[in-house]
Amino acid sequence: MAKTDYQNIDEYHATFPADVQERLQAIRDIILQVAPESTEVISYQIPAFKLGKKFLIYYAAFAKHLTLSSPWSAAFLQHFAPQLQGMKVSKSVIQFPLDQPLPLDFIRDIVAFRKDECMG
Repeated sequence: MAKTDYQNIDEYHATFPADVQERLQAIRDIILQVAPESTEVISYQIPAFKLGKKFLIYYAAFAKHLTLSSPWSAAFLQHFAPQLQGMKVSKSVIQFPLDQPLPLDFIRDIVAFRKDECMG
């Protein structure tokens, strides 16, 4: 059975192949660059970052994709509607296929938008 009692983000990352670990670390690095005051936590057994008491963003890896998640606001979905075209998106998750380049600039924009929402 897979490990499901992660104590920190490093433990979570370590359970994936090296190429997936690199992608996960790239997301983590972006979050730490955009929101250095955020706190790393494990929530729902996946990596998450908090700003004060609010959750900034979650991310996770799966067999064929990575996800960024948060309860996306209507303003968020409207703001990013052009970039989200053609992607698998729900009210709380955006999927990034592992067989495609990770859109780092877009992820940076997402984190910045969420930071503004959390602090606003």
